[in-house]
Parts: sequence; C-alpha cells; structure tokens
Amino acid sequence: MLELDLSAEIQALRHTFGDISEVVDVSRLRDDIARLSEEAGAPDLWDDTENAQKVTSALSHRQSELARITGIAQRLDDLEVLVGLANEMGDEDSAQEARAELAALTDLINQLEVQTLLDGEYDERSAIITIRSGAGGDDATDFAEMLMRMYLRWAERHKYPVKVMDTSYAEGAGIKSATFEIDAPYAFGTISVEAGTHRLARISPFGSADKRRQTSFAAVEVIPLMEEATEVDIPESDIRVDVFRSSGPGGQSVNTTDSAVRLTHLPTGIVVSMQNEKSQIQNRAAAMRVLQTRLLLLQKEQEAAKKKELAGNITASWGDQMRSYFLYGQQLVKDLRTGQESGNPAAVFDGDLDDFISAGIRWRKRKIED
Repeated sequence: MLELDLSAEIQALRHTFGDISEVVDVSRLRDDIARLSEEAGAPDLWDDTENAQKVTSALSHRQSELARITGIAQRLDDLEVLVGLANEMGDEDSAQEARAELAALTDLINQLEVQTLLDGEYDERSAIITIRSGAGGDDATDFAEMLMRMYLRWAERHKYPVKVMDTSYAEGAGIKSATFEIDAPYAFGTISVEAGTHRLARISPFGSADKRRQTSFAAVEVIPLMEEATEVDIPESDIRVDVFRSSGPGGQSVNTTDSAVRLTHLPTGIVVSMQNEKSQIQNRAAAMRVLQTRLLLLQKEQEAAKKKELAGNITASWGDQMRSYFLYGQQLVKDLRTGQESGNPAAVFDGDLDDFISAGIRWRKRKIED
C-alpha cells in the first residue's frame, strides 16, 4: 500500500513561507495596491504621461508580487490535498506529481527567501545593465554578446520586461558594449551581484590555427533605474553632446535621421549613449537620466571610500574577476566569490543563473554583516 509522507517537508516550507510573508508584509502590499489602483483610475491620469507610467508600473509590480505570494500559499494547500489523494487512492502517478510539486515549491520559496535579503537603498528598483568587452579581441566582443544574451534569457525565464537602450556592435564578432533595462521589482538588488569582471577561457573559434586556449574578458555594470536623480545637478558646460545615426550589426542604418545621442561628462569621463528611442529629444532625456544616476552612485561610492579610509579599513568589495567560464576540457562555470559552480555552461549561458544569483546575494549579505 502506498504511504507518501511529506508532512515534515511541507511543514518546514510553511514555516519558512510564514517568515517570508511577515517580512514582505502582505497587508501593506494590499494597501499599496488599493492606493495605486485608485490613482490609476483617476480620469486625468494620462494628462501627465510620465507620472501615469510610474503609477501603472508600480501597480503592476505590486500586483505581481502579491499574486506570487498568494499563489504559493494556494499551492501549499493544494499539495497537502494531492498527498492525501495519492495515499487514499494508492496512486503512484499522483505521488510522483506531489514530489515534483514539493521540489518546485521549495525552489520558489528559496528564491522568495533570498528576496527578503534585498534591503539596500535602491534594491527595489529596476536595473540598468551595461556590458563592455575587455581584453581578448574578437573573443572578448563575442563573449560580451554571449553575456548579454545570458541576462536577456534570464529575464525572459522570469517574464521580466526588457528594453535594449543602446548597442555598439564590433567590426568583427559580437558587441563592444550594450546597455539594457530590466523592469521588475527588486531587479537591481537581484542582478547587481552580477557586477564585475567575467572571464571566458575556450578554444577560440576565430581563425586560430594552433587551436590554443584563448582567454577573454568582459565587464558587467549594474545601476538602479532612477526616475529622477535630483540630487545631482550637472552644469551644461560639463557635458559634451554628440549626435549620430542609430545603427545595427555591420553598420546597417536603422533610422534615416541622426537621432542617437552620446553624452560625455567631461570632469569624470563617463560616457552614456542612447539610440533606442525614436527622437533625439527622447534619447537625450534617457541618457541624461542614466548619467545622473551614475554620478549619484559615484558620489556615494566616493563618500563610502572616504569613510573607510578614515577608519583605516580599505578593502575592495569586488575583485577584478568575479566569475570564470571554462568551455574547454572540463566544462565549468565557477564564481570566485561564493564558490558556486555549474558543470553545464550551456545552461548558464541560456539564462540558468538563479543559483549563482542566490549565492551572490547571500554572500553579499554576509559581507555587509561582517
């Protein structure tokens, strides 16, 4: 007779889920949704397009978060019913379904638990990711494009909206750089642990006759999306504005007008390019917002570094290399900070990043507490 006993596992999940629900504060979440729903229903909402987009985006994010919480609660209840039916009917198929659902819920609740560790100043915000190729020639620009696809596939797996803001294609393979936005609750807090230098080691596919191992690098930068960075005032004299024609791979023209914009902040050398929007005015506004955000974060980093210097404790948060990808011999992806590994690089490059991200968030939290 079939005896499926998952009561201890389910009880442990319920306990963890209860702790998470308290941190998330479901009642506050419902209050926020009610308030935002009222604002979204105002007849004059779209008189101010920018504010309307903020309201509807915030409402959508909170509704998604509440749906995830209530969905998990319902699935826990359904799992107990399924276990009962499997035992009552002696049905092995139902038992296998219950075990699979238990594993799926364990993964979901673990991911949700990690989110409760995201309590930084900007963690709740959406994220802007910039990838730049480093040393390594064509292998590096190809690697940069591989990383871009990896993060886009990760976002797609989670059904997070993505907006590519700028792409600079290499003359050979891949990209010199790319900037894109992931619009989701806690996107910055989540994906910011991916910031740093990534290293790829493989047999180069680009005309190397001796088929020796080639090493290439790419840098990943992650900043939060700021609706307004009003704390940073940038004098016009500090900015150089270049206007150019948007282009695709191989220099193929996309627009017939010079609508793309490049802003260079002269005192710091920070450069921001935007070409996703249709008009030059829109691209300039988007670029300015990103520039203000980068300057705001730079200012905070400098302040934090000064405090550490005064305290006599200067340590880098991130090393020059944070993750290595080995695509020759033993196939391996290894995070050098957390020790997290995967023997399936193809899956990682296809967006299977959750284990690496969760380990990174837990590692960062320990570093902060230490």
